[in-house]
Amino acid sequence: QVQLVESGGSLVQPGGSLRLSCEVSGSTFSRLALGWFRQAPGKEREFVAAINRSGGSTFYERSVKGRFTISRDNTKNTVSLQMNSLEPEDTAVYYCAASKGGDPGNWYNNGMAYYGKGTLVTVSS
Repeated sequence: QVQLVESGGSLVQPGGSLRLSCEVSGSTFSRLALGWFRQAPGKEREFVAAINRSGGSTFYERSVKGRFTISRDNTKNTVSLQMNSLEPEDTAVYYCAASKGGDPGNWYNNGMAYYGKGTLVTVSS
């Protein structure tokens, strides 16, 4: 069973930056594709970003591309999400996620198999 624990959520002003981190355990880290999803108040959970097993390929939801960067450290079993130029619309609970298979299209439409409990990001002045 894969366990994921997020950290780094906070209140930040519009235009600011924040870095989320996630510690992953319970499975061979290098065999997992990893991602971030978010759920805003009153909305369904949505795909934000994903990174493949090697870290060589990344994928982003259109509204965050160019502002967010996903990365992984296969020596520390962590995945991070660097968020810049934050907007009020980015306010949500952010979930770290993992998958043992699939592809970006599948992750975007159907999500991943494992999720953490989430960390709250609030963008407000």
